Parts: sequence; C-alpha cells; structure tokens
Amino acid sequence: MILAGGRGTRLRPITDRVPKPMIPFHGKPFLEYLIEMLRQQGFQRILLLLGYLPDAIRDYFGDGSRWGVEIGYSVSPEADETGRRIKLAASKIDPIFLLMYCDNYWPIRIDAMLHMFDQAEVPGLITVYENSDGYSRDNVRIDSNGLVSLYDKSRTAPGLSGVDIGFMIMKREVLGLLPDGNVSFEKEVLPPLVAANRLAAYVTGHRYYSVGTHERLPLTEEFLARHPAIILDRDGVLNRRPPKGEYVRSWREWEWLPGSLDALRLLKKNGFRVVIVSNQAGVERGVMSEDDVADIHRRMMAEVADAGGDIEKVYICPHHWDDGCACRKPKPGMLFNAQRDFSLDLSRTNFIGDDERDGQAAEAAGCPFLMASDAQSMLDHVRLIIGEHRAFEAVRSPSGEAKPAVEAGR
Repeated sequence: MILAGGRGTRLRPITDRVPKPMIPFHGKPFLEYLIEMLRQQGFQRILLLLGYLPDAIRDYFGDGSRWGVEIGYSVSPEADETGRRIKLAASKIDPIFLLMYCDNYWPIRIDAMLHMFDQAEVPGLITVYENSDGYSRDNVRIDSNGLVSLYDKSRTAPGLSGVDIGFMIMKREVLGLLPDGNVSFEKEVLPPLVAANRLAAYVTGHRYYSVGTHERLPLTEEFLARHPAIILDRDGVLNRRPPKGEYVRSWREWEWLPGSLDALRLLKKNGFRVVIVSNQAGVERGVMSEDDVADIHRRMMAEVADAGGDIEKVYICPHHWDDGCACRKPKPGMLFNAQRDFSLDLSRTNFIGDDERDGQAAEAAGCPFLMASDAQSMLDHVRLIIGEHRAFEAVRSPSGEAKPAVEAGR
C-alpha cells in the first residue's frame, strides 16, 4: 500500500501541474521505479491511496498489467491525512501488509525484513536509515533488542539515532488504533506501539532517495541513472593474496593475478565504475603505515590506467580485528561508504571477493556476491557480469525497465 495523495507543496511549482510521485526521472515517473522494485521483490498486488490529481496516476498505471502486477486504487479528498486514507481503504488491506510512501526510494529487502518481523513477534516494523552521514534529521531511538524505544516526529528529543524512512510491515490489527476523523497514521499508531514495546526496527546503512524537496532531486536523478558499477576486494582478487597473517607491505611485494588487469580494462570499456574495499589490519598492527598502503594504491591505479582500466576509489579499513569498528569486513561499512559516495544501488552492484568475510559483508549490505577462486577468477566473473549487463540493456521494456528475467530468457 503506497500513500500517494498529498499535494507536495514543498515541490511547487512542479507540483502545481503534476502530482509528486509522477515527477519524471530518465523518462519515467518516480512512482514507476517503486512499482518495478516491488514487482522484482515478488509483490503481486499494490494499492495506491490517492488524493491530489488522482487521474494523472490512474491514467498512467491503469490496472498494473503492463508491469506484471495488479494495481488498485482508493481515492479520498486531497486534504485527508494518512490515517484517514488508510482507514477508508481498510476493507482492501491484507492481514499483513507493506505500507510505504510515494516519495522515498530504498532498495527494499523484503525477505530480511519479514524474517525480522516474524522473529520479533510484533504487529509493526519500520525501516530506519542509520543516518551516520547526517543525511537527514533523526527521529527515532532504538533499544538493544531492536525495538523502537522512542518515535519523535518533531525530531527534537535527546538521544535520537536514525530516521524512519517508511517501508513498514504492519498487521491489519493496528488499524484499530486509528480513531475516527482526519488523523495521521504516524501520530496515532506508532507511539502506542512504541509505548507497548511492540514496534521493531529494520536498520539499514543504505541511503534512501526521495522527491520530497527540490534539494533532493539532483541526487535522486543521479541514483536513478543506475550507472553500472562493481565493488572488488583487493588481495586474492586483484593481486596474489599473502599467507595468512601477513600483508602486502610495499609495491615490491605486489603481484597481479592473471587476468585481473584485463578484467579492469573490460569494465572500463563497458562503462562500469570500479571501487575497491580492503581490510588492512596491518596498519593498526604496525606492520606498515597508511602512507605505505597509499603508495601501493597509487602505483596500482597507475598500472591499471596504463592497461586501459580505471579504479575510482579505494576504501581501506586500517583497524585491528578486535577494534569493533563499523568498516572492517564482515561488517558492511566500506560498502555503504561507497554507496553514498557514488549513489550506488547496492542491490544491483556485484561485489567480488575471495573470503567468507567478503560474502558476509555483501549479505549485510544487500549486494550480490561472487567468490573469486582458482577455479573462477575475477576475469571469469567480470565476463559474465558484462554479458548479463549487455543482455539486460538489450531487453529493456518500452517503460525503460528491463523485463522480468523469465521473459528475457536470463
């Protein structure tokens, strides 16, 4: 169920003529990206709650068959609050439903969210951006059990950490908390659930993108351009990995793995951005300095450029494995840093590594993961990725989005 009824006054004068979810990006409206994402996550039925300029939305999406989903509508006056819109649509709502806003895009991970929802045994779950980069103003506090201990729509209480971005899983029973009248769902439903310790939080470090303000539109435009990208581990993927407990301490100890320079050349030729994420605990252990690592990477990037490739940025974690930092794999901190710096959609960005910690970091970040090994090198994986990318581009539907995999023969 997508709330899409507001006027979007912060986006005037654009919204004087078009409803906020219909603002176009790369030839299609923002709401279309949301619907395509839901279809790809396995949703079959979508209910749009409309108010302002509803015909612009209904005329475009119709019954949803063009996108392989069933779309229904509930239309109420433009002035209706979220709670009023939802209550009017109660008869069309399933016993468990996903509630989201029409102005936020986040690569949803419905399987992981449902798992947390089931484990928490609560009637509600919200998605919270951890907001370590100060992207927005915090409005929640989460306890050690993963439950929301404070929801502050005014964003003024002390100790807040994280931003509710919508994408809520709810049981229909929570609608009983809505009084009659024109009320806000967030104000009437979420605080009582918090007070009863009945609201869970799915926390993500993946930035969300929105059409909420004029200032956000350029960043959303960049994100939805979906420039192809790949994330690579370093040792064991690009270069020969040193023995366990040892490190590449200088350029003299660097040895390219066969095919890695060819792979980087192919990636650049096909328009892929390349970033590296590498644990380098030897810095904290005193085996080498950060300057030593930087020198290795300067020389590495120069040889890559000479071979016709390009590496946009290298992220390292210099910390000891016992430091408890957020960046050392298997934690996903470096992946999220790359996501924010390059407006990546990690759900569409392959990560190639050679260690189970790489796979764990990929899982935590929502990245597709590929394991490099003697049997299947980085070059082997890159050739497959490029082949799939070309096939993906070749079978785009008239709407601009690739057809479902089964239709494309992938």
